[in-house]
Amino acid sequence: MKKQELYREYAKYYDLLYSDKNYKKESEKIIYIINKFKKSSGKELLDVACGTGGHLKYLYNRFKCTGLDINQDMLNIAKKKIPNIKYIHGNMINFKLDKEFDVITCLFSSIGYVKTYKNLQKTIKNFIRHLKVGGVVIINPWFDKTNFKEGQPAFAIYESKNLKIVRADTPFIKDGISILDFHYLIAERNRPIKYVCGRHELGLFDIKKTLEIMNSAGLKPYHIKNKSMKGRGLLVGVKL
Repeated sequence: MKKQELYREYAKYYDLLYSDKNYKKESEKIIYIINKFKKSSGKELLDVACGTGGHLKYLYNRFKCTGLDINQDMLNIAKKKIPNIKYIHGNMINFKLDKEFDVITCLFSSIGYVKTYKNLQKTIKNFIRHLKVGGVVIINPWFDKTNFKEGQPAFAIYESKNLKIVRADTPFIKDGISILDFHYLIAERNRPIKYVCGRHELGLFDIKKTLEIMNSAGLKPYHIKNKSMKGRGLLVGVKL
């Protein structure tokens, strides 16, 4: 399957496989942290790697939101769910907007997709370029090498009367990058069973080193431990 077709299939079933994710509770935590740390006076929020808009659904009534994602098919779904905000197709490493925000969020461990510390530095500097003084960056990190469960099989399932989806993977590490080959079996009523496989590669960034990068780039960093964020907590930076 071509990469673009794979993204389209992945976007189509994404929300179904993550239907148990508590976006509302996570968004309430995000709002609490924004109110606690943000020093700027505005309410402009950029959700980087917004996906299908799971968090935006609960943020857009409190802030003037913009969603950005590299996957256009994900954005198309978000537009249907929350049509009255602006969406931008772009890469978190190098997007360029003629605007500064009071809040920039990068949630659901999406920061891992930049893969390398070099790209992580570029990404954080890019966030800062788009952030007002006193504004806040909130990042939900991916695993680091100490808590990534290499070789541990993972399994997800979605069931309805006319649709069954199974996703399985056994993650591993290669060249310091975590690799997740997601294998999908999709059974829809009156259609042949479909098999799809897609690879996800995420950098295993050390929390302490990430905080140092944030500090060197011009943010006052904090690590907020929170179980609702898959136990990895949140990295918060205030622009000085």
